[in-house]
Amino acid sequence: MNQIFKRTKILATVGPAINSPEKIEEIIMSGVNGCRLNFSHGSYEERDAQISWIRAAAEKKGRSVAILQDLQGPKIRLGNLKDNHFDVKSGDEIILDYSLTEHDGGNFLPVQYNLAEKVKVGEPISLFDGKIKASVIEICSDTAIKIKIENDGFLMSHKGLNLPDTDFGGDIITEKDLADIEFGASRDFDYVAMSFIQTADDIDKLRQILVSHGSSAQIIAKIETKSAISPKNLEAIVETADGIMIARGDMAVEAGTEVVPIVQRKLVALCRKHSKLCIVATQMMGSMVENPEPSRAEASDVANAVIQGADVVMLSDETANGKYPVEAVKAMKKIILYTQSNAEVTPLDTMVTGISETYDAISAAASHLADELDADAIICETASGATAAAISAQRPHSPIIAVTGNARVANQLALSYATSAFVRPYDTDYGIALAEELYKSGFLKTAREDGPLVIVVSGTAKSQIGGTDTIKVRQIVKE
Repeated sequence: MNQIFKRTKILATVGPAINSPEKIEEIIMSGVNGCRLNFSHGSYEERDAQISWIRAAAEKKGRSVAILQDLQGPKIRLGNLKDNHFDVKSGDEIILDYSLTEHDGGNFLPVQYNLAEKVKVGEPISLFDGKIKASVIEICSDTAIKIKIENDGFLMSHKGLNLPDTDFGGDIITEKDLADIEFGASRDFDYVAMSFIQTADDIDKLRQILVSHGSSAQIIAKIETKSAISPKNLEAIVETADGIMIARGDMAVEAGTEVVPIVQRKLVALCRKHSKLCIVATQMMGSMVENPEPSRAEASDVANAVIQGADVVMLSDETANGKYPVEAVKAMKKIILYTQSNAEVTPLDTMVTGISETYDAISAAASHLADELDADAIICETASGATAAAISAQRPHSPIIAVTGNARVANQLALSYATSAFVRPYDTDYGIALAEELYKSGFLKTAREDGPLVIVVSGTAKSQIGGTDTIKVRQIVKE
């Protein structure tokens, strides 16, 4: 078994701290498997440059790297405040008005979303990412609402608002999102992350839009609203999406900090059950924005995600704006490797029920066989990536080496647990040929004197989706 192989993947957010081809290459060489482009910030010209840097660095490393487009969604923010500061006290009543363009320093504040169309009297509202609590006490006009402040503090320009009990009625794809989706479809993103999901219907609407633009990007549902984590919606969202991002920051504001650890544990298990990608996000190494080492609590946080069996752990401000972006990647990788070498992934208390009974049976058999034989790798020939994802959901000890003729599939598999994906032309025994190539190059390692033992999962029709039907045990011999 190759313990050096990193099973839980790292997704890094691109921002000013790594906004150069040299820095992008450095973080990828340090262990990043995917890059997140946050469309709440930046221009399309900047995105084009970043995409080209990521693809070039991945090609240089000889590995697939995923690119995730993170849509802003209905992120509700204050407008420009006078002097970028506004003090509030408990009991203050202020007006949030969508029609305002300027703030004169008084109690009428501009807001970048027409809340009057959505909120109801009595609903709670949090400002400045949860630092200020308030409630709606009046709908003043078609564009303005009055709120009552519940604690002392201050507000700043463009800070976010959260409305945990407000029903947005499926209206979560904004005009900006639509323009960004169209841009992304022409740039061939591997994943599109959707913010503030409330129900599975939101995912269906986004998928229709992506299809209309000819995009085959997979959808990551960001779980951060009270509606999304409700028992009636949570599993349906997991089943409908291609993957989940546990957006712990907004979830804590929307639903309460105390719910986050339990929801995380539940979501990781649901994603494994349904063979869906699971990303744990927000403040995993937050202290490294300013410090060169993570805190002990952060090390525990990353380790717990690994033990729970998450596919991916994500860096946000740590790589986007932090002083130590490369160090954050290296520290996260070090924690992942130590954890997986010293602790088993928590077993599921249910069977994996992925795409079909056939996929589930084959993937379970391949994983079990690899563990029983202590195989050096599972070689998976895959056209759509579904077989590799199904095997990954079993959380085998052995590395999964996926080979496909489709570069998009390989990029998407870059974030799957324990999976390295390679693009090769479809051919007879091209999985074995890749294993031989990787053994010769030193990528596939073994302690066996007679060469690595691999489990090969394949189908009779190499380029046909859904054709996986064969498991073989093979010894690879270096010529």
